Amino acid sequence: MMKNNLTILKTGYRSRHYRYLMVTLFLVILTLSLSIAMLLLGNTRYPLSVVIRVLLGEEINGASFAIGTIRLPRMLSGLLVGLAFGMAGSTFQTMLRNPLASPDIIGVTSGSSAAAVFCILVLKVSGGLVSAAAVIAGLFVAALIYLLSKGGSFSGGRLILIGIGIQAMLNAFTSYLLLKASQYDVPGALRWLSGSLGGAQMKDIPILFTVVIIFGVIIILLGKHLKILELGEQTALTLGVRTDVTRLLLVLSSVCLIAFATAVTGPVAFAAFLSGPIAARLVGIGTPNELPSGLVGASLVLGADLLGQFAFPSRYPVGVITGILGAPYLLYLLIRMNRKGGSS
Repeated sequence: MMKNNLTILKTGYRSRHYRYLMVTLFLVILTLSLSIAMLLLGNTRYPLSVVIRVLLGEEINGASFAIGTIRLPRMLSGLLVGLAFGMAGSTFQTMLRNPLASPDIIGVTSGSSAAAVFCILVLKVSGGLVSAAAVIAGLFVAALIYLLSKGGSFSGGRLILIGIGIQAMLNAFTSYLLLKASQYDVPGALRWLSGSLGGAQMKDIPILFTVVIIFGVIIILLGKHLKILELGEQTALTLGVRTDVTRLLLVLSSVCLIAFATAVTGPVAFAAFLSGPIAARLVGIGTPNELPSGLVGASLVLGADLLGQFAFPSRYPVGVITGILGAPYLLYLLIRMNRKGGSS
């Protein structure tokens, strides 16, 4: 009897592990395919051989500028920002055991947005100063939400409610700045708020790459502890997880990913919100899904940018497309949660 149970457990584990590997491989191939498409497509379409020659450093009239200066930074920023949003969103949702606990729902990105708009409209600055202000404000707002929600003991529900309240205040502040600003300054702020890869530059990539690698690896290494935290505070403590330290590392890593990604492209609507649930459906239960969530986020951002550029008569920023995709899911989720609450 015990042998049969062990055999069933081992078979189930192998099946879940195989599914995880196959899904991750599929997402890697999808992400690479979309990345290549970002380099090939544009006002002028270049064959793959030309793209490879340009990436290897060969100077080709027209192609070197289009691919190396415009398309490559756009693709790399979309890839890295998608990874950052996907992993951070999944981490928040898993740790707080609530699909609404996404950084763009609980106010983390709103802090970066408010600071960036203030710099653009009031201080009349741009470029690196806006990005720096967005990062600092995002970290500050996240720390404020975490401290206010901690109280006597950490509460995920309290954090979500406080985050939504702070998000409402920051959005009101941003709206006030837009209403009071000169009509000539507003379009620049709105372009940033919509979430766009159009302003990406190669100088932004090294910092973003370093942040994604460092904090992404931390999140992946803590993936097993994150799954245990999902079982609840007491269970995690019983199993030997240092909950305060683990949670602090996860929150800090996720917030840094969100803040730096938002500083580069602006708040890409619902990218963090959608990636975790999609990845969880693909890999199934019982396996960490931080890496698949990051790959889903990258595929979502790259695919949405391609749709925004080529699928419509007019071109739209990536944040507009992800917003169109995410809004119906948010409504569905709220309706489903309301029905569950009513039935219980």
